[in-house]
Amino acid sequence: MVETIEIILPLEASEDAAAWKLGAAKKLGLPLVRVGGVRLLKHSIDARQRLVKVQLKLEVYVDEPLPAEQAPAWSAPPLPAGARTVVIVGCGPAGLFAALRCLELGLKPIVLERGKDASARRFDLAPILRQGTVIEDSNYCFGEGGAGTFSDGKLYTRATKRGPVARVYEVLVAHGAPPRILIDAHPHIGSNLLPNVVKAMRASIIAAGGEVRFQTKVTGFLIDHGRLHGVVTAAGEEITGSGVILATGHSARDIYRLLAESNILLERKPFAVGVRIEHPQPFIDAAQYHLGRGEQRHELLPAAKYALATKIDDRGVHSFCMCPGGFIVPASTENDEVVVNGMSLARRDSPFANSGLVVTVEPEDTDSFSKEHGILSGIAYQKALEVAAKQAGGGGQVAPGQRVADFLTGKISADLPETSYFPGGNSAPLHEIMPKGVVQRMRTGLKLFDRKLPGYASREALLLGFETRTSSPVRIPRRDDTLEHPGLSRLFPCGEGAGYAGGIVSAALDGMRVAEAVAAT
Repeated sequence: MVETIEIILPLEASEDAAAWKLGAAKKLGLPLVRVGGVRLLKHSIDARQRLVKVQLKLEVYVDEPLPAEQAPAWSAPPLPAGARTVVIVGCGPAGLFAALRCLELGLKPIVLERGKDASARRFDLAPILRQGTVIEDSNYCFGEGGAGTFSDGKLYTRATKRGPVARVYEVLVAHGAPPRILIDAHPHIGSNLLPNVVKAMRASIIAAGGEVRFQTKVTGFLIDHGRLHGVVTAAGEEITGSGVILATGHSARDIYRLLAESNILLERKPFAVGVRIEHPQPFIDAAQYHLGRGEQRHELLPAAKYALATKIDDRGVHSFCMCPGGFIVPASTENDEVVVNGMSLARRDSPFANSGLVVTVEPEDTDSFSKEHGILSGIAYQKALEVAAKQAGGGGQVAPGQRVADFLTGKISADLPETSYFPGGNSAPLHEIMPKGVVQRMRTGLKLFDRKLPGYASREALLLGFETRTSSPVRIPRRDDTLEHPGLSRLFPCGEGAGYAGGIVSAALDGMRVAEAVAAT
């Protein structure tokens, strides 16, 4: 007999298999001898009180031994003769998972990626960090795995209704991700492990009969009588297929321009802009784990995180992509801009915690850019902030910065706190550079958040600008039934860049869903 139960254990006993077994017997009202074995299904930390507890979901084998666990695996049947070809533009989570799902369904994917493979891409990060020079098709945003490769690798999602989240985790584990992501309530992989995971996914695609081509930038579409037949690359090559999955991510601005110039329908959508806010990680640990002065967090506790959100004057103000024990990194894709983002390694052992602190921007907020940029006014709005950050930073990828307390009072900081951001910060009046509506709401939000986490808005907290790539300001519309673009058949917008996802897991889910739509039509 197999039972699924939930138990709560003290933190100190939460990793003890014998304690699991004892807790299971007590929960089921059975003698310990009848519990043949237990398997951990879900692990969740409850730190709402000073005494931290852990909730465990267990699969309990009663009167029978624990069977061997099957490791997740991925495979696809051999491609049939004359298999339909699908062109996938972009090798981020949406593109990779779309390619794998295509192979499972008997379609041959050809994945086109403007950047380099993960190994070569890593070397292109050094010029950004050390010389402040962006290699525009190979950086923290572009290349194998997309922006997710060099990020925290957070896998938590609320998109449970969009598809099989567990399957996404299993595919990642099958390609080398830590098995722990299958059980943690808020799983993450870490940017030191993600490159090997995406390389393994690429190997699976190629072994199953698909193709992955790097440094292959799409510069045109092959359209005939309202139907998309393929794409044109920067090298002049025409690549055709029975469908084109456009999974370019939210920073491929040239693709949006290409779509607009080709009179392919686009829509403006809300997005968010702001800053990266950074604190010492021990401050966040103390606040979230109710630690006393000088008290260290327990070795079984991960670096603490937070999520903060409010609404001010009809606009959201919230933390975004919080990276405990992480680093702030330069996410620019062109050399005339400064953009910041966050990442963490698997161990999350940096002495800093950072998060985006952003304010919602509605399409009407970008109307001042509409006359010149039309439907791409949101991109122009982002770009203006990024160029202003470059100028205020003073050179390279140095970011403009300000102590939170000074931002609140409108002062230029005499100096800046130590930061994880390798290119460094330059003291600047962020309150004068950002739009007034963003500044006003951010100031109010910071004061509210400081009440929830006292000290959040102190002089030890640092703001670095600007966080602008939270999501795409543009949506590429698609039909609800076929997931094709309503004005161009066989174009399948997909993932974050198309406006249908917001993170690794939701992008992966959308990639699988779109692949299924291609196969069905």
